Amino acid sequence: VKSEGPKLVPFFKATCVYFVLWLPTSSPSWFSALIKCLPIFCLWVFLLAHGINFLVSHRSASRILAGLIFSAVGDAFLIWQEQGYFIHGLLMFAITHILYSSAFGMKPLDLKAGLLMGLVSSSCYAFLYSYLSGPFTYLVAVYIALIGFMGWRAVAGVQLCNDLWTWTKLSACIGAMLFMVSDLTIALNKFCFPVPYSRFIIMATYYAAQMLIALSAVESRDEEDFRKRS
Repeated sequence: VKSEGPKLVPFFKATCVYFVLWLPTSSPSWFSALIKCLPIFCLWVFLLAHGINFLVSHRSASRILAGLIFSAVGDAFLIWQEQGYFIHGLLMFAITHILYSSAFGMKPLDLKAGLLMGLVSSSCYAFLYSYLSGPFTYLVAVYIALIGFMGWRAVAGVQLCNDLWTWTKLSACIGAMLFMVSDLTIALNKFCFPVPYSRFIIMATYYAAQMLIALSAVESRDEEDFRKRS
């Protein structure tokens, strides 16, 4: 954590800039898009700081970087969601979740965690269903399935009972859960009812989620360093 912390300083500064400026959503602009995406750009730099060779040789890290790139594009689309770009943003984040799921991998399988995430995802969609109409009825279902699958793969990696876990796996798990909270808040606020302090909840959990998932990408480097020391 001490070695990775300094590399995250630009991310924390960019996040503070966003919340200090608190740009109004009623007047979308390229400047507001830049400020919103800036913390994600800093996470690109965080991963790139580990070296191109590291990203090329470790597929999980490169897939998380790709997910962050699609996330930034999705963030930009959502700045103009009232102008009809909400579905575009939804698509970008759907690709992000596919990339993150691929990065987390399918081992260990942990079917119990999968069943739990399936129940949570199904319950969320069942609640939202009556508020949805048109293409959103299907698009939201697919999106919830994808983010639920991503959450399953992140949770499955944390084997606390078997003592087969690392801090990076734990950060991926917490990050995935925060991402789900952020997206659920977006859905409730857009389709169901106004959520108090929705923007703060959405962005605080979103930025924290992305940071923790980016941190999980250094898992392979930790293992590599451990082997060298051994």
